[in-house]
Amino acid sequence: MTNVNPSPRPSPRPKPKVMTLTDAAAERVREIVANAETPVVALRVGVKNGGCAGMSYTMDWAQEIGRFDEVVEEKGVKVIIDPKAILFLLGTQMDFKVDKLSSGFVFNNPNQTSACGCGESVALTPATLDDAQTPAN
Repeated sequence: MTNVNPSPRPSPRPKPKVMTLTDAAAERVREIVANAETPVVALRVGVKNGGCAGMSYTMDWAQEIGRFDEVVEEKGVKVIIDPKAILFLLGTQMDFKVDKLSSGFVFNNPNQTSACGCGESVALTPATLDDAQTPAN
């Protein structure tokens, strides 16, 4: 009887990044976490239903990391993605823009299908399995 070794299992494909941060976004996250009134571990990003286009982005302090939270560590900062938002944020780039009259985080999201005129809400379509197989740049 010959000893037949089973073929080696293929290595799992790399998990796509849910979100990336620009240098400006990372610097701003670093500033607001450092200046928080209570100790926080990261900034939590998510989406919620509401607004004239259907959904809006949410940001809040995270004092702990939940069991199903997606953790993005990039450029020396930590951002936690709410598990319910992962498919809506897959492939998103988070930026921080400063204009003459305003400043704030901007989400360059490939899942966004439209936005309202006021800039407060967006229409998002969840990413599909095909989208998730292509790693983000």
